[in-house]
Amino acid sequence: MPLIFPSNTLSAGGFSVDNSCRFNDDDSAYMYRSNGTPTSQRKLTISTWLKRGTDMATTDYYMYFMGIQDTGVGDPRLTLGFTDSGQILAGENGSPSEVWKMKTNAVYKDPGAWYHIVLSIDTTQATEANRLKIYVNGTQVTSFATSNYPTQDLDMDTTGDEINIACIDNTSPSGFLDGYMAEMVYCDGQAYAASDFGEFDEDSPTIWKPIDVSGLTFGDNGFYLDFEDSANLGNDANGGTDFTTSGLAAIDQCTDSPTNNFAVANPLQANADTTFAEGNTWTRQLSSATAKMYAVSTIGMSAGKWYMEFKNVTNDNDSLYGITTNPNSDRVNNYYPGEQAHSFGFYGSDGNKYTGGSGSSYGSAASSNDIIGVALDITNENLYFSINGTWQDSGDPTSGATGTGAIDISGIGAGDGFYYFSAGSIDTSNYDNPYYNFGNPAFTISSGNADGNGYGNFEYAVPSGYYALCTKNLAEFGG
Repeated sequence: MPLIFPSNTLSAGGFSVDNSCRFNDDDSAYMYRSNGTPTSQRKLTISTWLKRGTDMATTDYYMYFMGIQDTGVGDPRLTLGFTDSGQILAGENGSPSEVWKMKTNAVYKDPGAWYHIVLSIDTTQATEANRLKIYVNGTQVTSFATSNYPTQDLDMDTTGDEINIACIDNTSPSGFLDGYMAEMVYCDGQAYAASDFGEFDEDSPTIWKPIDVSGLTFGDNGFYLDFEDSANLGNDANGGTDFTTSGLAAIDQCTDSPTNNFAVANPLQANADTTFAEGNTWTRQLSSATAKMYAVSTIGMSAGKWYMEFKNVTNDNDSLYGITTNPNSDRVNNYYPGEQAHSFGFYGSDGNKYTGGSGSSYGSAASSNDIIGVALDITNENLYFSINGTWQDSGDPTSGATGTGAIDISGIGAGDGFYYFSAGSIDTSNYDNPYYNFGNPAFTISSGNADGNGYGNFEYAVPSGYYALCTKNLAEFGG
């Protein structure tokens, strides 16, 4: 399968996707609109770019991308989504049983990747395998756990009363998508291939990236959601009827996209007591938690200068914010940032800096709702922390090799060759449930500051020469 690493920055002049929409299942976030008479009941295409949020552990629970339902009876008809184990599932329910159903053998659970998923249906085809095709990142899926194809010339029940995005059955909403969605397209009356929505990068031919879809034929019920209007995230850029939103706000418009992938907190490198929300930008510990580590960034850095912010949202102030070079060891052994020699942490309770399990005087204690800034200078092997924009120990992240007020991280060790932003707790009975802001915060920013390349949205000014952790910056600075 092609790499899921997005970014048209690998070749100049490519099509850019500026925005996505963050769907948080805890907010029961979704969109819906009325469905009219379809152009065709035998041909359709659904295309969307998705970045997964929380993992699903509930058996037979589904996260839906799109569904068409008969609202009068609350009966979902055509559906597309993820199963609880991460397989892609497409199907049509009828009465009294399913009409057709396709489920992939492959699972798609990477929380740091953008997936492009296409469902193309043409029931007029004589060969059953040509009647329904699923593509992931430009490659057609051919291995299925369930392969109950539509019958030839089947008229699909796409005449339902309503189209839902990121959930199913609007009469009693359920199956909410958790994660990010970009470039959501429905073409009524056309069976398009993945190549109508994306292409392989000419310089890196294993990388799949989006292309302009505005010239496609959308049909009577088709639509194009580009999420470029934060005041109207349900706007149909194709000019059709807009979607009504529920559980969404302007803050849910993100610049995390298939052409500029931002880091988030990584559920696959976290302890079992941590739950995730808001597109993996908010970690929360269970009340019965016995673990200390929260999570690390999905993207590691090996060079350059990088900036992010944590928001301390509770009164315990017991979190440590920092970096690690061995996230797998931290996860397996449940280490907080600074508990081992391969990591450093800033302790919010007293402002001390930690490494190797030992704390020493550094800065001031943090309070509830404070913003903890972290500036990592890999070039000069220095680390800086700020509280609400004030750099601790009179630090100056722009001082370069001088390292004014810096924490020297030269002895941190090679680890796996990368640095990761990290957070955790020194005390298993107190947790701060912090937000991770890599540039797409799930909380309101009062000022708004981007890095020198114009990427990210931070509460405080990004130090000159430091950048948000995203793939366009990585492509430029080789992190």
